[in-house]
Amino acid sequence: MSRQQIVAGAADMIRRRGLNATSIREVAKHAGTPLGSTYHYFPGGKSQLATEAVQWASDTVQKVLAAKLRKGPIAGLQAFFALWRQIVTDTDFQAGCPVLAVAIEEIADPQAVAAAAEAFRAWSELLENALKDHGVQAPRAKSLAQLVVAAAEGAVAMCRAQRGTQPLDDVAKELTALLESVIEART
Repeated sequence: MSRQQIVAGAADMIRRRGLNATSIREVAKHAGTPLGSTYHYFPGGKSQLATEAVQWASDTVQKVLAAKLRKGPIAGLQAFFALWRQIVTDTDFQAGCPVLAVAIEEIADPQAVAAAAEAFRAWSELLENALKDHGVQAPRAKSLAQLVVAAAEGAVAMCRAQRGTQPLDDVAKELTALLESVIEART
């Protein structure tokens, strides 16, 4: 069992149950690793593991987003929403975003919350830069990028509650039309 598998297992548990409902013992069991190994890899305990799980989730999304954004902001947006659609459907609407889960916890670890804030910033920045590369002015590009990230996170929560993908599909469709019109107006 690798350290990375434990981190991925923690991210999976957090996206399903939230940070406060996830323990080191349960992560070890979920990842199929001895409890002692988990503490060996994460001497900082749950705080360290949660922070790294959020960073891992952030990096995973960034890789997908960055690859698709090379084809432009619309391709990036569509990939971003497709990723979340796949996550909610593959888990039968039991999992959402571990970054959001940590960000909204009432008593979340400050390091993990800081990692969540950084994840949202990084995703927004990738989208913002793609929009600027397509002629959208900086302030508008920034606000549109934040709209995309916030809307996706909200749509994921709605999908989980409604046990269907309509919110993601609707939001993706509307945001695609919005970004297309903004980019078209700039070119």
